[in-house]
Amino acid sequence: MEWMCHCSSFLLSPENPNSACSLSLNYALVILNQSLPRFAPLLWDHAHVRVCADGGANRVYDEMPLFFPHQQPSHVRSRYKPDAIKGDMDSIRTEVLDFYAKLGTKIIDESHDQDTTDLHKCVTYMRDLTPKVDGSEQCILVAGALGGRFDHEIGNINVLCRFSNTRIILLSDDCLIHLLPKNRYHKIYIQSSVEGPHCGLIPIGMPSGSSTTTGLKWDLKDTAMRFGGLISTSNVVKGEIVTVQSDSDLLWTISIKKL
Repeated sequence: MEWMCHCSSFLLSPENPNSACSLSLNYALVILNQSLPRFAPLLWDHAHVRVCADGGANRVYDEMPLFFPHQQPSHVRSRYKPDAIKGDMDSIRTEVLDFYAKLGTKIIDESHDQDTTDLHKCVTYMRDLTPKVDGSEQCILVAGALGGRFDHEIGNINVLCRFSNTRIILLSDDCLIHLLPKNRYHKIYIQSSVEGPHCGLIPIGMPSGSSTTTGLKWDLKDTAMRFGGLISTSNVVKGEIVTVQSDSDLLWTISIKKL
């Protein structure tokens, strides 16, 4: 099996990377309808495409100006204009939709599709933008994916599983979550200045018959994990690199420091 590398260097300023990780910072950004994390402007400024999922546009409109209290809200809103707004349009306010439409934002109304979540719709849109790019080479950051209604969180985690060949990272102010597919060895570069030390590995979709790690305070050694039995929550990273291999898909989660 091949190695798959993971790195949270997108949380670092490109001017002061302070990271041994050489993974590209080339990523797309999806904004969901939850409070924007404190690092939202950083993610926005360095994303190559920015899409709001329905009511996520309300969050950008209302909350982006709060990051720049000494600037005119209208100027901030014009500067932080999404490239597209996509979803079933049941949450976005009319004045927000009209504001961005006049600025040239692409509006994609998929109210006819009630079988997929707004995040699912946005990930599909991102993949369609670059159809010739292998999914593992894409990276989609999802801000506002955690917190709020539990069924929404579970729906977002389900998107990780439905698009298991695409790098998708769910973000909140407190932590991040992404999938570690079972068909790879995984090397996770820890950005200790902005994340950790608390972390977890959780089997998803099916129990894990055997999972092995290095770099954790409580490493797994051919350990079986399942709901109703052992799962590796409240673990702690020890060094700069964590390795993981498992016979099932695992969710990796790590805390984000509040600097």
